[in-house]
Amino acid sequence: MFSFFKIHTMLYNSCQDWSLLKNEVRPIAFIFYGRSGSGKGTQAKLLCKYLEKKTRYKVLYVETGNGLRDLATKKYLTSSLVQRVMSDGGLMPEFLPIWVWGNALVKYFTGEEHLVLDGLARRVDEVPILDSALRFFGFGQPYIIYLNVPRERAFAMLKSRGRPDDTDVSINERLDWFEQNVQFALERLSSMPHYRLLDIDGTQSIEDVHKNIVERIAELKTQ
Repeated sequence: MFSFFKIHTMLYNSCQDWSLLKNEVRPIAFIFYGRSGSGKGTQAKLLCKYLEKKTRYKVLYVETGNGLRDLATKKYLTSSLVQRVMSDGGLMPEFLPIWVWGNALVKYFTGEEHLVLDGLARRVDEVPILDSALRFFGFGQPYIIYLNVPRERAFAMLKSRGRPDDTDVSINERLDWFEQNVQFALERLSSMPHYRLLDIDGTQSIEDVHKNIVERIAELKTQ
């Protein structure tokens, strides 16, 4: 079993009452988008904890980046090839991230969990595949949560981590990748009529961003 796919059991203390979701008939899918440095991983995990506390379903959190890094530690030929791509700073072929999240859904989704998805469908060609998977599993109106952070702010956040691989060149390459690929995938997915887009100001504090996400979802549930 891959360690990066887990059913969250931690609870998030909040005074908010998300009563609209307490009686939800079916689980909901939430898809996170944002530049590197936007804090989408942090917000995805906060939402996982919140959903478990406020709804009757558990949560399956799927994060493609961690999945690929975990795959790179195995002893398969594929693992060594993944390691090589990572060390060279190259791009994974489209089939690999799709395999990572597809494998997670096949193995661990029982139909009784919300889905919180991070790092999926980052290229336009991957969008219809993700859409077909969500339709297959019966998710009628997935939510897209876009953490909107200006490039300059994202650069500063990544630089402040102090990691040796966060050079100016590597950071700019990741931010370029978003603008050249992920942004168009986001536009295509959000243009599909059955998806609901939440454009969230990601420059707020962690607490305020989370609160804004919760409030916006509650608002859309009433429409």
